[in-house]
Amino acid sequence: MNIQRFTAATSREALAKARLTFGENTLILSNRPTEHGVEVVAAAEDTLAALDHGHEAPSQKLIDNPLRDTKPSYKDVASKVEDDATQLAMSTLSFQDYVRERMLRKRHENGTSASTDIRSTLAQQESAKPTPIERSQELKEKAIAKPLASRKATPPATIPSERIPQGIVDELHAMKELMEDRFNTLAWLGNARQNPIQANLMVKLIRAGYSPNLSRSILERMPEEMNAAESVQWIVDVLERNLKTDAEGPLIQEEGGVFALIGATGVGKTTTTAKLAGLCARTHGPGSVGLITLDTYRVGAHEQLRGFGKMLGVVAHLAHDRVALQDLLGLLSNKKMVLIDTTGLAPRDPRKRELLELLDLPNVKRLLVLNAGSHGDTLDEAISAFKTSGAQQTIFSKTDEAVKLGPAIDAAIRNQLLLRGITTGQRVPEDWETANSEKLVRASMRTAGISAYDPKVSDLGFYFGQSAGKSTFKGHLDA
Repeated sequence: MNIQRFTAATSREALAKARLTFGENTLILSNRPTEHGVEVVAAAEDTLAALDHGHEAPSQKLIDNPLRDTKPSYKDVASKVEDDATQLAMSTLSFQDYVRERMLRKRHENGTSASTDIRSTLAQQESAKPTPIERSQELKEKAIAKPLASRKATPPATIPSERIPQGIVDELHAMKELMEDRFNTLAWLGNARQNPIQANLMVKLIRAGYSPNLSRSILERMPEEMNAAESVQWIVDVLERNLKTDAEGPLIQEEGGVFALIGATGVGKTTTTAKLAGLCARTHGPGSVGLITLDTYRVGAHEQLRGFGKMLGVVAHLAHDRVALQDLLGLLSNKKMVLIDTTGLAPRDPRKRELLELLDLPNVKRLLVLNAGSHGDTLDEAISAFKTSGAQQTIFSKTDEAVKLGPAIDAAIRNQLLLRGITTGQRVPEDWETANSEKLVRASMRTAGISAYDPKVSDLGFYFGQSAGKSTFKGHLDA
């Protein structure tokens, strides 16, 4: 039985070599890609015909065909290969049709029954069935094949999944998240159009300064059977429950301890320090309070705190470094409350890390002072920059200057902050109030007036068209 393998750079060249060897009646049994090109297994039709009669194929040189004594030239074969290659397209499925047609015609001419020929054809199909890798390679070659026989096609290489660059994987994940985000947004907007109460409440929350992220998280949990008044009351109750305050525990001046006030520049840390000192002095006497400042950078910072201390009858101390701070804390260890005023630093200031390391001392609790009138992004950046381990305690300053309290309340809820109090002006210590979630939330929802930044119901698609539509709220929301 004469079956041979032919290897070439392209499928066409391998087929041409087979035609040069077996002539007009060449049968392609299989083909597969190799590291050197393409490998083709071929035989003559007479070889398959001989298998049906149980003997070997006759010699390639046929006596009744004198033209077979001389092998055809490569150019003659190439033109025939071009026609066959176009018909077969180096596809095993095309090969099966080709074999079936040629064998049926030849058996019909020789008087062989059709049933025997079909059995032979089916057996040939099973022997030439390609592997999945071969089939994939064939389809790729067919897609990039050109009609000119002179054009050489390089077999495409399959990139293993583990070799895909991480950047492409990240892009695919980002695309998947974007598609999921868009579908969720469309679904939410569809529900909002069907429920005008929900759409109007979304606009009201955003107008009050709450983020689309938190607003959507709340409205997704709202019962559908409520009317407009009941829905507003339900939202207010949810906000009140999720704004954590010290209303159920001891007030900060009653609790006592060592507190370091930290935060960005200009948020009112020094004034807030003086107010806390005045509250403690009013309750427990001036001798119960200790004042320390670390602000050696700002001109007049020490003098400002010393002036507040003089007014309260409390001495203010200056600490230049960690050793001095530890000595002063030891000296004031008998005080009911010790307050440390720190240097105001921008969230991206590289000195911020040194300050936090300086305050990394036993029993020193940090109070993050946030300007209640700041933009939501500014508040988020400050919270992230001054984040500490454990529950983060905070104070809202300058609430009297804030046009909207929604951004500050929103940031406190999303970041699970514990609100210890608010400042409402510059007077020491009168302009101080304990944290009351009900009062703050209701004040935030009473935002009045017309603003250039106020959204409309038709603007909901804008708020949820981009990344704002994806909920990033990770904390527990008590609805």
